[in-house]
Amino acid sequence: MSEPRVRRVVTEDLSNVEFETSEDVEVISTFNTMGLREELLRGIYAYGFEKPSAIQQRSIKPIVKGRDVIAQAQSGTGKTATFSIAILQSLDTTLRDTQVLCLSPTRELAVQIQKVILALGDFMNVQCHACIGGTNLGEDLRKLDYGQHVVSGTPGRVFDMIRRRVLRTRSIKMLVLDEADEMLNKGFKEQIYDVYRYLPPATQVVLVSATLPHEILEMTSKFMTDPIRILVKRDELTLEGIKQFFVAVEREEWKFDTLCDLYDTLTITQAVIFCNTKRKVDWLTEKMREANFTVSSMHGDMPQKERDAIMKEFRSGQSRVLISTDVWARGIDVQTVSLVINYDLPNNRELYIHRIGRSGRFGRKGVAINFVKNDDIRILRDIEQYYSTQIDEMPMNVADLI
Repeated sequence: MSEPRVRRVVTEDLSNVEFETSEDVEVISTFNTMGLREELLRGIYAYGFEKPSAIQQRSIKPIVKGRDVIAQAQSGTGKTATFSIAILQSLDTTLRDTQVLCLSPTRELAVQIQKVILALGDFMNVQCHACIGGTNLGEDLRKLDYGQHVVSGTPGRVFDMIRRRVLRTRSIKMLVLDEADEMLNKGFKEQIYDVYRYLPPATQVVLVSATLPHEILEMTSKFMTDPIRILVKRDELTLEGIKQFFVAVEREEWKFDTLCDLYDTLTITQAVIFCNTKRKVDWLTEKMREANFTVSSMHGDMPQKERDAIMKEFRSGQSRVLISTDVWARGIDVQTVSLVINYDLPNNRELYIHRIGRSGRFGRKGVAINFVKNDDIRILRDIEQYYSTQIDEMPMNVADLI
């Protein structure tokens, strides 16, 4: 088989990004000309979308056509809506069976996707259930028994429902893996394969992520058929409009004082502070509260109810500073976040993009500040080089940039 042709398509819109695609991909510049059903278009416009983003212009049509698609684009460019619109277009709502399965690495993301699908499908009478760990089994059984067109969930719980024959797979025609690089990593890989084995042989597969390392792309040949690849060059990935800075702190202890100095700046908008471990999140939250600062915190060991309540508070703007682990780094979309602080530098380069992508969503301005100890300088330089970007020392007037 000959290698697919690689053609560079330069976009003129929003992200001004060079796409690298494996065949000629049509660019459709308005939602009206995508051949979408009337009630879906109403949902799209009611949701506040006016013009499709670069990834939406290229990916919606091939997914609707039934092609396997690998879509990679910057954080905050509308990837969730890309596959949500394609999913809604391809549903037969008269059939009360699960037709699309969407898997995500975190519960929050699975719920967020469910909300986007329900909002965009508001005029379509669509049933979409979030099937996630940490929640009541009875609720899942009831909802799935009632019949859901789309199931958005985390791999463990979804597999459990399939195994119990509560989630029937006979009508599933599309599998979407969001944050696909994470999903195909060691932790989830086995579970994904377990689920995949139960799906009808002709199931369409769509992979979506901001970062797709080479080894993950190689793996896709196992379960994808002649996929269309819509990829962004890596050095285009750091986000337009996000200013990145570092603060040199010689010792770990100095980070806390630096954060306290910055607190007033944080609360001008909303900020997310990332730590590498759950223990660190708990420790920092406690210490900030002792110093009379108002903060909320979230990590994977908290009960689901608590995680939901914290997300709700943060989304509504009641809480303005959220301290979190990387459970928050992927895909969570709160429009008003315009500052991200890496209290600890992330353990890998991919996570850096996901974290700072929490600010400046969909082209808004954002600021990322990295706390850098002496032995972290190397990691920071590595991130700079990897993404061909520049991270400068934080200026005194950082508040004016937000």
